[in-house]
Amino acid sequence: MESKQPDLRSPLLSTSEGSSGKAEKLCIDDMLKKYCGEFGFWQLRHFLLTSLAWALEGFHTMVMIFADREPAWRCSGISGVACSTEAKSVCHLEPGSWEWIGGSKSSTVAEFGLICGEKYKVGLVQALFFGGCMIGAGVFGHLSDSRLGRKGSLLMVCILNAMFGCLTALSPDYWTYALFRLLTGFSTGGVGLSAFVLATEPIGPSKRGIAGMSTFYFFSGGIAILSGLAYIFQTWRALYIASSIPSILFVVIVLPFVSESPRWYLIRGKTSRAMKVMHKIASSNGKHIPDGILLALDEEANDITDEIEINYKTGFESKEAITGSLIDVLRSPLTRIRLFLAVAINFLCSVVYYGLSLNVVNLGTNLYLNVLLNAVAEMPAYLLTAILLDKFGRKPLAIGTQWFSGIFCIVGSLLKYHYGVWTVARMVCGILGIFGMAGTYNLLFIYTVELFPTVVRNAALGCAIQAAQMGAILVPFVVVLGDGIPFVVFGVCGIAGGLLAFYLPETLNRPLYDTMGGMEDGEGAQANV
Repeated sequence: MESKQPDLRSPLLSTSEGSSGKAEKLCIDDMLKKYCGEFGFWQLRHFLLTSLAWALEGFHTMVMIFADREPAWRCSGISGVACSTEAKSVCHLEPGSWEWIGGSKSSTVAEFGLICGEKYKVGLVQALFFGGCMIGAGVFGHLSDSRLGRKGSLLMVCILNAMFGCLTALSPDYWTYALFRLLTGFSTGGVGLSAFVLATEPIGPSKRGIAGMSTFYFFSGGIAILSGLAYIFQTWRALYIASSIPSILFVVIVLPFVSESPRWYLIRGKTSRAMKVMHKIASSNGKHIPDGILLALDEEANDITDEIEINYKTGFESKEAITGSLIDVLRSPLTRIRLFLAVAINFLCSVVYYGLSLNVVNLGTNLYLNVLLNAVAEMPAYLLTAILLDKFGRKPLAIGTQWFSGIFCIVGSLLKYHYGVWTVARMVCGILGIFGMAGTYNLLFIYTVELFPTVVRNAALGCAIQAAQMGAILVPFVVVLGDGIPFVVFGVCGIAGGLLAFYLPETLNRPLYDTMGGMEDGEGAQANV
């Protein structure tokens, strides 16, 4: 009697056959709300680890405050050479009659002679850095949406930051130094946007706002830590190396424990990997995803299907990769106006934020303590905005915080500053202006993320960051105008930004769409309600 050979593929076939019944398709937001948990242990751990990258961005951005500072000077004491410490500048003193306190290696200004007629080069380096940030934000915004993914882009920019930061410390002359600062800016431009999107995408819609607002604590914390590093490492070359090593540690110690975004997996057609991440989230949060629940894009979600083609090796539905670019954003009237508004508002806010920050640095106090206090002072603004975010919504806060900052800037421009009491009042107006704009800056990241679908989210966020970097490039030219003109410019920018925010839609408790079609269908349905 001939024995029947067992079908070795029968377990896999049974999976496919079992799927021929009815199955429910859910988008990521719905699956998080129903089965995984919107912000459990998995999301908390993932958020904390990923957001550490913001501290690295604070290092590489603000290190120039200490490295490019102009040190104090004193008379060298050489007999027969005229020198007076009452002189406002060393430009009119004889060479050799004075010396830098701390030596010529204390800063780039001292070593490369960036004083008097060469002083403009300090501002040029700053402009080149932010110019590099502007280019890098666009490049890595596209790469993180397409080939590299969020985690891959974060890995690359951290490696480049560590490499360029260490090479900066070896610069033999000013122009080599400027080149490496430009390259460091290029890689730094991709850190914040990659880390922000990667940290917030796996979080449910009701918790995403306050979590996104919390990322800037890491940025301010990084600046505070940097002031301590600068106090310890008094030479600019040692400081650049000390501020670059944490990027290497982040790549080696932290990134291996960070997961790629399930949203990116989904839009790239890697549904099985996206489902594995969702199962890990549910398991870590003490929850379970039932059989028959499948992950789908927005326009395919909430369908009950009788026949689903499932890959017998993975047990999950196979999908083609979906890609998007800024061209797609500009083609759609819905996203086109959102992009223009996001770019304009980010540009205006950057002018106010960085402009007021530069004015505070010129207070003439201890530099290390001043930077530390500036970083700490921004944190109450983050906390207050985070508390009010889900109560009043994104749009009212975006308008209110910009107008708050703009009004105090206008008031500051009207105050006389030649006398003590007016000087203090003017300083208070500047601090309140920074307080308001710090809250706006924090809010704009989460707001911009929610305005665009996954397929083009980082590209759109990259454009907004590019606009902000352009504002940062122009800020030094506004500050040097002096008198009350900078405050007038900052006030006008703050009020104008608030007016533009009137035309943005409210995104509170709205889903994060995956595709352009899903957003158009969802927003169209919402408009008809």
